[in-house]
Amino acid sequence: MVNFFIKRPVFATVTALIILLVGIISMLNLPLAQFPNIAPPQIRVSANYNGANAAVVENAVTNILERQINGTPGLRYITSNSSNSGTTGITATFDSDVNQDFASVDIQNRVSIAEPQLPEEEQRNGVTVRQESNDILLGIGLYSEDELYDNLFMSNYADLYLVDPLKRINGVANVRIFGERRYAMRMWLDTDKLASRNLTTEDVVQAIRNQNIQVGAGKIGAEPAPAGQEFQLPFQF
Repeated sequence: MVNFFIKRPVFATVTALIILLVGIISMLNLPLAQFPNIAPPQIRVSANYNGANAAVVENAVTNILERQINGTPGLRYITSNSSNSGTTGITATFDSDVNQDFASVDIQNRVSIAEPQLPEEEQRNGVTVRQESNDILLGIGLYSEDELYDNLFMSNYADLYLVDPLKRINGVANVRIFGERRYAMRMWLDTDKLASRNLTTEDVVQAIRNQNIQVGAGKIGAEPAPAGQEFQLPFQF
């Protein structure tokens, strides 16, 4: 057999090229099932309860969500953390043979059942369910070389111009700003004056919320409009 190919070098070369071509075609068409994900699929549930400490978040939010998430088909274990900043994070880890999309739908349905039991403030903020891992792929530090911009400005810049483009990259599940700062107003309340007027902190919060509602009041010149009306003026309060 060896002598056959030695005496016919052209035939041997063509045969080798055919084998190489068939191998390349087979490699490109191998099913993805031959390369399964090593890491088990994880679903991340996050929520934010403004103004609450870790103990309140644990009792009012984290425990309620955990009770509903527990028992999801294919679930291996749950890890959670509650912080004094009012945030809670729950990571549900599933068996490696569980479809991550189906697991995400199951978790979302169970979170929807638990949401009516959460505090009103938390219901307004909402609960987020994402298909992501706890592992951090990349860390980026932003700073101003000439110290012209402070940390508040840099945090706001990252939120406006960096977070959304990075999320659109294939394979990126979430982008998190550590130590995020937002433009806001802080008010200190005089408890003695509140008590003298029979008011609570919630009354003040509700009053501020009512004064900051944007309402579309309508338009001047909208249909049915008189003859010759050429302009429409929208009003918003």
